[in-house]
Amino acid sequence: MSTPIKKLRLGPLPKTESTKLTFVCSVGLKTDLDRYAALHAQAYGEVVDAATLIPHMLETFMAADRGFKKGTAS
Repeated sequence: MSTPIKKLRLGPLPKTESTKLTFVCSVGLKTDLDRYAALHAQAYGEVVDAATLIPHMLETFMAADRGFKKGTAS
């Protein structure tokens, strides 16, 4: 019997316009991103890969970063 997945910090993904960006990460980070993508799919019933999740993770991170918000306030 599988354990129910609790809500993840990153919720269901919105539909957005996008642009391509390439980056390099460690093997360990890629493994964690793939694992997160699998948990996200279990939690929300939509299969997504790590590359799809990364922009949403970064947006969530930046929105919660008080220093960034202060630095961009007019």
